[in-house]
Order: sequence, then C-alpha cells, then structure tokens
Amino acid sequence: MTRIDGRKNNQLREIFLERHFQMHPAGSAIIEMGNTKVICAATVEDKVPPFLKGTGTGWVTAEYSMLPGSTDPRAVRKSNGRAAEIQRLIGRSLRAVTDLSTFGERTITVDCDVLQADGGTRTASITGAFVAMVEAFTTIYEDEKNFPVKDFVAAISAGISASGDKLLDLNYLEDFETLADCNVVMTGAGELVEVQITGEKKSFNRADLNELLDLAEVGIKKLFDVQKDALGNLAWYVGRID
Repeated sequence: MTRIDGRKNNQLREIFLERHFQMHPAGSAIIEMGNTKVICAATVEDKVPPFLKGTGTGWVTAEYSMLPGSTDPRAVRKSNGRAAEIQRLIGRSLRAVTDLSTFGERTITVDCDVLQADGGTRTASITGAFVAMVEAFTTIYEDEKNFPVKDFVAAISAGISASGDKLLDLNYLEDFETLADCNVVMTGAGELVEVQITGEKKSFNRADLNELLDLAEVGIKKLFDVQKDALGNLAWYVGRID
C-alpha cells in the first residue's frame, strides 16, 4: 500500500534528536519524529519518595503533558487519565534500564512536554527521555565503574491498516484509521519492557502480534543508533556496571 507520507511500511519517519537542548536542567533533549515534537528535561533532586527514605536507593520518574498549541483544536491544560498513564509508562521504561541502588537517595524526574503532536507522542517521549536521563546522570556520576544506566531503551509504534498491512511508526491519521495499534518498549539487549496493543476496530491473532513485534524491533534498533549519535561521547557511559 502507499502510505499517506509516501514511506515504506517498515520505514521510520524522519528523526531529529539533540541533547542539551535547555540550559537549566541537568539533562535535556528534543526529539522530532516526523511532525511530532517533544522536549524532555531531566532534573536531579536530593530526595526520594517516602517509601524509599532511609534505603539508600534512588528513584526515576516522569511527567508528561501536551502543550495547548500541540494539537488542533487546542489541548486543554490539565491533568487527565491519559497523561497519567503515559507518564507512568515513561517512568517504568526508564527504570527498566537503571540501577536504582547506585546513585543514593536522589530522584531523577524527566518532564516530557509535547510541543507538536502527530502520533507517537508516548514512544517519542520514551526515546528522548532516555537521552535526557543519561545526560543528567553524568552530572552526578561519582563511581568510576558503576554508571546508573545499564542499557539503552527506546520505543516505537506499529499497527495494522484497514488493508491488513503492518505499518511502522504511525502518524496521527494512520493511528486514527488503524485496525490495531501497538506500542513497544525494548532494551538494547532485545528484552521487552512493555507491549501495549489494542484491537481498535478489529481483533487480531498471535501471528499479527508477532509481525508487529518484529517490525517494532527493526525500528527500535535504528532508534538506538540515533540515541547514540545524540549522546556522542556520553554513550560510552551506558552499561558501565560491574
């Protein structure tokens, strides 16, 4: 089939990812996946949630929001269930590749704010948030061996079109029309952190799921390369845990 923007079924949108986008946060990044644009800012605080006080263990969490001008019509500036679900997903994804025992009772909070939405905002947020988090950790890295981030993590969407084609990295119109929508979070080791799949307009079978996972893996491996390029020499730190 011919996609709306002319891409092949297994082709990512054009990607731009740059770290140190903001002056004040310990780590920051801007990511663009086609027309979707998200800014990710990682802040370090010398405190942890109550359930971790006195344990010597740190915490990584996230907040997510869509700025009013990110959509048409205007997005309402308020907390909602969707935003809460997405920020929990981002936090889980980042913690999956972080050794919380290595940086003391500190909290890394990554704020993901959608500047412009055209599908895939949660997956772009995860991919960009990882870069911001790594940069933030380099500002408090004290141990010469045990860097807190043990692996890469990134995410992408895939879906089944009305014609039955499996598509990678859905934009908004493709996501709106898809029969089944799948978001996949994966580590550099190839392990799955989370798979969110929904039969929007039609049920799907196990073979469909396997195809979508294979397609997502192809895309995520490319995103790892983009993350490494954005991190530059900081990519060397990832995985330095004895």
